[in-house]
Amino acid sequence: MPYRAPLADFRFLLRHVVGLDQVAATDRFAESSAETVEAVLSEAGKLCEEVLAPLQRPGDLHPARLENGVVRTPPGFAEGYRAIAEGGWVGISADPAHGGMGLPLTVTTAVNEMMAGACLSLHLNPLLTQGQIEALEHHASDEIKALYLPRLISGEWNGTMNLTEPQAGSDVGAVRTRAEPLGDGTHAITGQKIFITWADSDFIANTCHLVLARLPDGPPGTRGISLFMVPKFIPDAEGNPGPRNGVSVVSLEDKLGLHGSPTAVMQFDAARGWLVGAPHRGMAAMFTMMNNARLGVGVQGVGVAEAATQAALAYALERRQGGAGTIVDHADVRRMLAVMKAETFSARAIALACAVALDMGRATGSAEWAARAALLTPIAKAFGTDVGIEVASMGVQVHGGTGFIEATGAAQFMRDVRVTAIYEGTNGIQAMDLVGRKMMDGGEAAFRLMQEIEDAAETARHTLPDLANDVWAASEALREATETLIAQDMQDRYAGAVPYLRAFARVLGAHFHLTAAIADPAREPLARVAIRRLLPEHAALLAQVREGADGLYALSPEDLAA
Repeated sequence: MPYRAPLADFRFLLRHVVGLDQVAATDRFAESSAETVEAVLSEAGKLCEEVLAPLQRPGDLHPARLENGVVRTPPGFAEGYRAIAEGGWVGISADPAHGGMGLPLTVTTAVNEMMAGACLSLHLNPLLTQGQIEALEHHASDEIKALYLPRLISGEWNGTMNLTEPQAGSDVGAVRTRAEPLGDGTHAITGQKIFITWADSDFIANTCHLVLARLPDGPPGTRGISLFMVPKFIPDAEGNPGPRNGVSVVSLEDKLGLHGSPTAVMQFDAARGWLVGAPHRGMAAMFTMMNNARLGVGVQGVGVAEAATQAALAYALERRQGGAGTIVDHADVRRMLAVMKAETFSARAIALACAVALDMGRATGSAEWAARAALLTPIAKAFGTDVGIEVASMGVQVHGGTGFIEATGAAQFMRDVRVTAIYEGTNGIQAMDLVGRKMMDGGEAAFRLMQEIEDAAETARHTLPDLANDVWAASEALREATETLIAQDMQDRYAGAVPYLRAFARVLGAHFHLTAAIADPAREPLARVAIRRLLPEHAALLAQVREGADGLYALSPEDLAA
């Protein structure tokens, strides 16, 4: 089934649920009128439907491969990427001073979701470049900005992030890659990095690697790590790619999914690199890129959920079984389709609300908006990717036996999206961040959001009293669990982190569904699915939060192996 961009949902959410109008009311984004946003989303939708979606299956059937040191990409990917670059889609939110559109991140988030739903393997390329652009805008010298940003924004060059090493995994403090000063302001970067997405290709003039490495005087741990720009080809002063740098692709990984996207083991042999940001402050700069990517990866999950739901519905509408009707009339199939649609809406709304908070923080300098964005980022990433995985799996179930057959494409959604729960910090790490760093304010940002949810539910009691009561009660239960969480030691918090994040997402999703139903009565049936069938899970999830860690550690490794 061909992919259809969910433009109606975006229009409705931006206008009636997440409040894009308040972003457009700021001086920074004053040119982001409703007409401009509509035109941008419509054009992006056409790109995704007509150019990118047809590349989804070929990318799976013809994986990226390494031939004599050169990465060969699937047929059509070069043309698809060119359409992305020439349309200006890489730099939607980038600074106009370097060629970007300067539009709100909220708009970029919607566009990214559509691209991911159309062809996730290819979308990973511009997503990483967007993160690198933001990192350079915040941390790079004026010289690096002037040389790299226009070419990254135009899509002439692409960007990657190089964090993980074979011995380090998620423990970035264990990085061993070395950066030796060369005496001319540059450094020789030596080491190996793994799991580097779109580390090379056969259709981009230059690939720019942001690499974490340790200077000779760098202290142990993350405090001693610096960030370097290491291009594949060393550019001259005019930006023309010159001699090949000491950067090479050792191998490409054979992956469960995302076959069209090359994931490389990278070797840096005294490669010339330029310091980005202050010495030993590389993690701060890299986190700028990672936070951008966390929201982007979250909406990749949402995009795949949307595509999987469309495919499952199309199959259910045409598959005849058990009499004259189609399987869409079977109660359990109807349940799965309703849950898929409700979950996708919830995850999409959470991601867009996070993007609005990021935009408002940047436009106003408000600490409250910044705290809201920080709180929502791990939820948007973890819940969005979990929903992508669960909805894609449910899509296979709707297809029945044919879903297990690759030709239907249902299995590809599940294989492709699975890694998103691992990207940019596993979802367990996201949950630990939520209950740890994001609660260092004593839960102030969380409680402020819960109060807004309860106030909205109070207002909704006049229109949809039963749904409003459920949302209010769930938010109050979340508030009480948060108070318990804050009183726990960190190990107990971590033991309940994943169920806590999931419960928070359940309450947020129900809140956005209720808001949607109040704005448009036609959305009430879907809201009832989310609030009456899915929201009750929050109680069981919060029960786990209160249990702490003791019960888990009462099981020894020997017990687990028995």
